Amino acid sequence: MTQSVTDHKQVLLPLTTPEEVDAFLQEYPLAAVFKAGTCHKTMQGFGVLETFLQRHELPVGFIRVVDWRPASNHVAEITGIQHHSPQFILFRDGQPQFEVNNWDITPQALAPVFEAQVPHRSGEGAVATDDNVEPYRRLMRAYLDGGLSDWAFQDQYVTLFRDDASLRSQREFELLSRLFGDPDAYHGGLHQLGAPQGRGDLKARVQALLTELG
Repeated sequence: MTQSVTDHKQVLLPLTTPEEVDAFLQEYPLAAVFKAGTCHKTMQGFGVLETFLQRHELPVGFIRVVDWRPASNHVAEITGIQHHSPQFILFRDGQPQFEVNNWDITPQALAPVFEAQVPHRSGEGAVATDDNVEPYRRLMRAYLDGGLSDWAFQDQYVTLFRDDASLRSQREFELLSRLFGDPDAYHGGLHQLGAPQGRGDLKARVQALLTELG
């Protein structure tokens, strides 16, 4: 771990083992751990965090809790903080200072903590991850090419979105959630989404989204 926060690049490191967690917290006196779960709550929570990382100097280590469970368990053991995913924990000198979980990872929750404890960047930072939107592009192209009905597209898109635990920017999250909103709001079935055309011309909206995603 040789990257320095002084080069104004966002430090975003995978923490796959307990040893990597310890090394990360030792290397960076002020740092955060973000636990990524298995659904769109992770995508939304990281999108909120990403907006603050653009303006503040804060190394972040992320743990995909299903794949790297020993690392996740280690964080719970050394902090005494009950595991959640997604979960954001701010550390200073290896000691937890603040934590927030699930849908509570909001701008309102993070703003006072970042303002009080995390230094501002001299310039705007960018958060780069390996996640991409190609699965959404492929699905939208198949629909626009006539390979899927409105109902089949809605079903497949909402399922893809619901299960998406990518570390995405706030912009990407807002774009991808534009078509059908929050799947958790449907409480028990896609039938409660209503007709796919219920929010206006679906094909036009899909084409517009595909264009914006690039």
